[in-house]
Amino acid sequence: MWVIVDDGSKDSTAEIVSRYIDFHPFLRLVHNPHTGVRQTNSAEIRAFNVGYESIGETDYDFIVKLDGDLSFEPDYFAKLLGRFNGNDRLGIASGVYLEMDGSGVWKEVAMPSYHAAGACKVIRRECFEEIGGFLVARGWDTVDEIRAMTRGWKTGHFRELQMKHHKVEGSGMGAIRTSVMHGEIYYLTGGSKLFFLLKVLHRIGTKPYVVGALALLRGYLKAMWGRKTPVVTKAEARCYRSLLHGRLMGQVKRLLARS
Repeated sequence: MWVIVDDGSKDSTAEIVSRYIDFHPFLRLVHNPHTGVRQTNSAEIRAFNVGYESIGETDYDFIVKLDGDLSFEPDYFAKLLGRFNGNDRLGIASGVYLEMDGSGVWKEVAMPSYHAAGACKVIRRECFEEIGGFLVARGWDTVDEIRAMTRGWKTGHFRELQMKHHKVEGSGMGAIRTSVMHGEIYYLTGGSKLFFLLKVLHRIGTKPYVVGALALLRGYLKAMWGRKTPVVTKAEARCYRSLLHGRLMGQVKRLLARS
């Protein structure tokens, strides 16, 4: 079943889907009652939940959270589901996504090994129910993986499976606001302070230079000084910090190997 949620898109999504519903019984169009309410990074999960609630007691093995600005090969999901069939502890996974750079070339967006692209996640039903679904808050696509891994599930992506993301991440908010949001999310998910410091230093040398790093720091400090409640438990925060420290050790080992 494909449940397509009309979230107030200006590209005639609802009208296009309506033309196909009578010919394809597996399609269902749902209108999101929250349309028009701008809640960056959580609006898509509100829309997802509207669609999920519409399926009722439907039996399923996997559920996909899929944005409407992606394209991929016809066998993308068949191959991805094959990865799940080969590992019964794989809970959340995706391929990798490509975005077009300034010169018109599609380039892969790097992700940590344990991360699945938020724009297109496939989740095993048992895992989805065990983590309590998606958190309706900023950082949901980090929290779901932390919760899953804390409970013994595997998460990640497969580089041989590619999809094209036709809207560059952060283009709706702008680079500065996106960096502020990422800083806030990092605090709320209980990440390592050492890793965050290195992240800020690294951001100084990437566009928008310096300003992006300051925006990232501002988001973190704003959440800390505002004493915002973390969106993970202490055990989940420890799991996340362990993952981040593992990435740091991996970087150190690679640097030593080159020297």
